[in-house]
Amino acid sequence: MSGHSKWHSIRHKKAVKDARRGKLFTKLIKELTVAARMGGGDLEGNPRLRAAVAAARANSMPVDNIDRAIKKGSGELEGVNYEDVSYEGYGPGGMAVLIECVTDNRNRTVAEIRHLFDKHGGNLGENGCVAWMFDRVGQIRVAGADEESVFTAAADAGARDVQDEDGVCVVTTAPEDLERVRVRLDSEGMSINSAEIVLEPKSTVELSGGDAGRALKLIDLLDDHEDVQRVSANFDIDDEELAGLSA
Repeated sequence: MSGHSKWHSIRHKKAVKDARRGKLFTKLIKELTVAARMGGGDLEGNPRLRAAVAAARANSMPVDNIDRAIKKGSGELEGVNYEDVSYEGYGPGGMAVLIECVTDNRNRTVAEIRHLFDKHGGNLGENGCVAWMFDRVGQIRVAGADEESVFTAAADAGARDVQDEDGVCVVTTAPEDLERVRVRLDSEGMSINSAEIVLEPKSTVELSGGDAGRALKLIDLLDDHEDVQRVSANFDIDDEELAGLSA
């Protein structure tokens, strides 16, 4: 897909580590809660909640945890009052960064996000300054299956594209088709690593040297923040240089 960024593959390798620390479940619970609060607890009538449930299931969250988070969001159980907030800015080398958060303290979150930008070669911008550089799409990552089999099943269910990324098939869908395609792939017995709505860059900027290292550090710290649900950035790094930075 045009503008595909290596950050998506980098962050999914990191997600395995996050899951062991419990951070991933915490972020998924926040998204489930907010999705249910914004659109109600009915999956059929709430596309955002369907996507959140799909992501939770793909990451093996227990059904009881999913149900409890939805009930807290819909008001059936008492819970924390989370809200959506997003921030936009620029990182090293002029890369565009868009951060989607769920927080119970907007002032704390913006102060902490701004500090990370200032410390690692970036700056926050006004709302709308970079959002136009991204498209919202559904993305499903399938492991252990050949690309042709994934393509056949995904295309039949309405997927837009399938690409191989380091042995993982990345399926792209329209946001509203994410759950239908996920269910179809699951019914074929395929191993789904994740299923979520992401922001894909329309084009990317190539980073190298110090800018590449600083970009990875900034994005890694943002993604690790407890209030951050998703980080989208439009940078790319040469494979050889990326291997050196990851060593």
